[in-house]
Amino acid sequence: MADAHAPWWRGARGEWYVVIQVAMFVLVVFGPRSWPGAPSWPAPYSTIASGLGLVLIVAGGALAVGGVLQLGSNLTALPYPKEGAPLLESGPYAIVRNPIYSGLIFAAFGFGLFVNGWLTLGYALVLFAFFDIKSRREERWLREKFPEYASYQRRVRKLVPWVY
Repeated sequence: MADAHAPWWRGARGEWYVVIQVAMFVLVVFGPRSWPGAPSWPAPYSTIASGLGLVLIVAGGALAVGGVLQLGSNLTALPYPKEGAPLLESGPYAIVRNPIYSGLIFAAFGFGLFVNGWLTLGYALVLFAFFDIKSRREERWLREKFPEYASYQRRVRKLVPWVY
């Protein structure tokens, strides 16, 4: 297990993941949407993409908020599990092992579609890869803390409900 008393910049509990995560969110929301001079999305595709994007933003937001609410006081920004926190396997955690990450990924893709931004969709793809890497580290800690976590991993998908 990680050293809880190590300074944050050493990253013993996954602090650097949080720093990178914040930078990724800033890029998704405020980064350039498309290449300079690239044509905009043509109608009706832009309208359809925006509508689908809005659905993904709402669905992703609901999944992430559900995960936050289920965690309650056990919520932490760090991937290192909080002391005394139970293993959750119900509610949104019965649909996907990382509902907060999943919800943020869906919302990022939804935002990319909503703003019709090819680069924003690329940032969302990088965010997906980042959360996949971050969750691998987090799940190693969870397997150390909860012997039953391996069984949970076999039953429930990691980031995309019923798929991955």
